[in-house]
Amino acid sequence: MRILIVGSGGREHAITWALRHTSPEELDIFCAPGNAGIARDALQVPCSVDDHAALIDFARAESIDLTFVGPEAPLADGLVDKFEATGLQIVGPTQSAARLEASKVFAKKFMSRHGVPTATFRIADSPAEAIRFIRSGEFGSSDHPVVIKADGLAAGKGVIVASSGTEAEAAIDNLMIKKSVGPQAAERVLIEEALSGEEASVLLFSDGRDYVLMPPARDHKRIGEGDTGPNTGGMGSVTDPSVIDDATLEQVIHQIIEPSLDGADREGFKFRGVLFLGLMLTKDGPKLLEYNVRFGDPETQAILIRLRTDLVAIFRAIREGSLARLKVEWSAGSSACVVAANRGYPGTYEKGGVIQGLEDAGDVQVFHAGTSVSAEGRLIATGGRVLGVTAAAANLSSALNHCYRALQKIHWEGMQYRRDIGRRAAAV
Repeated sequence: MRILIVGSGGREHAITWALRHTSPEELDIFCAPGNAGIARDALQVPCSVDDHAALIDFARAESIDLTFVGPEAPLADGLVDKFEATGLQIVGPTQSAARLEASKVFAKKFMSRHGVPTATFRIADSPAEAIRFIRSGEFGSSDHPVVIKADGLAAGKGVIVASSGTEAEAAIDNLMIKKSVGPQAAERVLIEEALSGEEASVLLFSDGRDYVLMPPARDHKRIGEGDTGPNTGGMGSVTDPSVIDDATLEQVIHQIIEPSLDGADREGFKFRGVLFLGLMLTKDGPKLLEYNVRFGDPETQAILIRLRTDLVAIFRAIREGSLARLKVEWSAGSSACVVAANRGYPGTYEKGGVIQGLEDAGDVQVFHAGTSVSAEGRLIATGGRVLGVTAAAANLSSALNHCYRALQKIHWEGMQYRRDIGRRAAAV
């Protein structure tokens, strides 16, 4: 079977690795554009995720049997629709379904229409309107936290939790006037109440009618230990029974997952692919922070290392609408992924350091995100997030210990990582 993976990060490396390690079939895997780690499990294709015509031409020329889309931007731009229009088999939501992530305003209105519990919010179409909402007192006093969200895609950097009115107004200036996340992502913004509680992520496979849950995960977004500093794309993630208890997960299923999938169906866009629910577990029950319409990163790394069912079979079942007939199994226990990044990330970061010590990493799986090979044949750190050091074990403490022992063996000039990923959950 010939498979094309679209993307170039740690998520795509984890997907490629899982295809190799779970499927009994003989697979020819291609990845566009891939990275230095993915190249060990797949043939890299020098094609941008944004060049839809080139991706279609490649899939046709190479007789690709199935394509899977990793990142959100090509989904939002309608890559799935374009593949399907040419008769090519592809896994992922259509452009209509991808609006659940591509527009936070659309997603919030969708949640309201279908009774999905979420934070109270206002939509601002201009900086002046946004500041008026902030100063209105609707979201608490001037020193009360408030959340500012860019409407469009912003590579994980469009959400700002402001601890005061002054910080909130500065966020509006950065997003809407200075265009810090791009020229169009923050033409509109959401102003939301800041919910309190523990964050969690629930991901699921959906064929438009039935769904299969993945192990619940918890991401660590902020760059600094103790959850300090600016938000990143994710500095680490864990899966563990402590993330969500059974009773709360039942609430998530009945109050969020089922209304969301049913609502998508009733609005004319059956959701087929991977749906990601970013949750806040409040004292009043779970509330939905956001939808993502694809695997998260680095949640994917921590989740797929526990997959025991053929991932090819899962992708086929999504396409065929037969998930209900497939038993999807996961290893018992827990898992962790700790991200090693370049110094300066998530701002302007250093790049080009020579990565050493991977051969001594031990009993972990190292997923590559921002890596490439130099002209001299050396592995170098070229992205903001560079590696995702990942392990599964009987319990979370053991999984984390595997990751951190491995990170002590890995080095490049400018390497940084958090040393407290999952520690609070592991101590429970």
